[in-house]
Amino acid sequence: MRYPLWILTLLFVSPIASSEAPGWQPNILILMAEDMSARVGAFGDPIARTPNLDAMAAAGVRFPNTFTSAGVCAPSRAALITGVHQISLGAQHMRTSTSPVANYLAVPEPAVKAFPELLRAAGYYTFTDRKLDYQFSGVFAGTGPFTIWDAEGEGDHLRDAPVDVPFFGLMNFFITHESASFTVASQADSPRGATLARAAATARARLSDPIAPETVTVPPYYPDEPRVREHIADFYNNVQVMDAQVGRILKTLADNRLLERTIVIWTTDHGDALPRAKRELFDSGIRVPMIIRWPEALRPSDFHPGDLDQRLISFVDLAPMVLGMAGISPPDYLQGRNILDPAETAREYVFASRDRVDEQQDRVRAVRGQRYKYLRYYRPGTPGAVHIRYRDQGRIMQALWSGLERGTLDRAQSLWFQPRPEEALYDLDVDPDEIVNLADDPTHAVDLTRLRSVYATWRLRVPDLSDEAEAEMAAHFWPGGKQPVTAPPHIDFVNDRKLILRAEGGASIGYRIDEGVWQLYSGEITLKAGSRLTAKAIRYGYAESAEVFSAGMAAG
Repeated sequence: MRYPLWILTLLFVSPIASSEAPGWQPNILILMAEDMSARVGAFGDPIARTPNLDAMAAAGVRFPNTFTSAGVCAPSRAALITGVHQISLGAQHMRTSTSPVANYLAVPEPAVKAFPELLRAAGYYTFTDRKLDYQFSGVFAGTGPFTIWDAEGEGDHLRDAPVDVPFFGLMNFFITHESASFTVASQADSPRGATLARAAATARARLSDPIAPETVTVPPYYPDEPRVREHIADFYNNVQVMDAQVGRILKTLADNRLLERTIVIWTTDHGDALPRAKRELFDSGIRVPMIIRWPEALRPSDFHPGDLDQRLISFVDLAPMVLGMAGISPPDYLQGRNILDPAETAREYVFASRDRVDEQQDRVRAVRGQRYKYLRYYRPGTPGAVHIRYRDQGRIMQALWSGLERGTLDRAQSLWFQPRPEEALYDLDVDPDEIVNLADDPTHAVDLTRLRSVYATWRLRVPDLSDEAEAEMAAHFWPGGKQPVTAPPHIDFVNDRKLILRAEGGASIGYRIDEGVWQLYSGEITLKAGSRLTAKAIRYGYAESAEVFSAGMAAG
């Protein structure tokens, strides 16, 4: 195979001559596809066409047993950005900012901070693009908290990042999102949706070697019919478009001589953008691929280019892992662990949660080991599949509903529509699609008892705010359905030039000098003669405070 020059840079870069760790902090860049399982050649998918990710994997390490804490974006992203399970943040329902039962945002405990804010406090320049969706923010950039990122939204962040400090970036790839596989016809009543569907179709049409519907594999829980195959093929081709986008970013890093100073992490925010995957706790919804590519000078000695590491990893582990990459001690509230720390023991289990998803009220908890999976259903007797307006726009969902109505679905295809039990147990070695429930099988009684116990122990360690109804929890966060306002910070003068800022209730503080950019407050500030400082505070989930000035006067 012939590789472009930038891929050869990935594969055959010359090591930095050093017998010790370099005396600089690395840049760290997370590249996050939306709604995607391991449809990547380097992870063994024979259909996927992903040369850029395959090259990144050849130069890095693959982690195929990475699991999100939810099968849908906002709860998953809340856990990722904080290192705390969403059920402990009040961020478990999809989504807080559009909840049908209450007006609220999640309000984490005051000590909990997004890990990019911790990096920013330690001197990193932090940036992201349009997608936030943390449950204590809105979906898109500009919805807060303003202290997490130096820059967010549209822009050429890699080129605009300052050269004198390390950066942390989080960049998202919307082309793999569920909506990018909807047809233009299905979006007739949604101008915005039609525009997105048309743009995705245009991107697929430009592919030189698209994947054809007749070549895809149809899982046993879908009917094998043309519209199902077309939907799956379109999704694979969206992945191919995303792969090219990743390639352009890696080329930018190489062209700007940043590649050998940047740890690059590629993963996805949850599983496939397809029914019985997205929104669910089956492996198709929570098992995601992850690749980490280190500069040669920083690669841990126990990893080698092209390695496949089978350890279990939870999304709550990414915050302590990234902080560890930057040499920052993780705070005590984190519920994850730094998987790269040799002192950490390997995980035996990962955990995931499902709560209200759009208009479907639900509560499910999952325990996943290397072989067995346990699901605890808190609403037994209800079906897994119900009509969700957004999901019903997809061709596979339409095929499932029409097959159910006609009575043509087989057992595997109809199981999702049947009343659910209180518990389920799956042997993933022989049943990776999670179709055969072994909970009532006496030969697996020991495994069931063990995983019940694991779940009970985890419940004692990890608070679960879904013990309370969403409306009641929301009323605690936003009494009367009104967003609380953060108290303004206090300015204490050390002398006529030096000052210290304080905030009530663990709020974060931002400030700017004169008309400069907003900065995250992390310690004593010295002002130049004639300059004025403006400061404001934010507690996650609250509205920003009023601004205060170095003269001690609040904004009117």
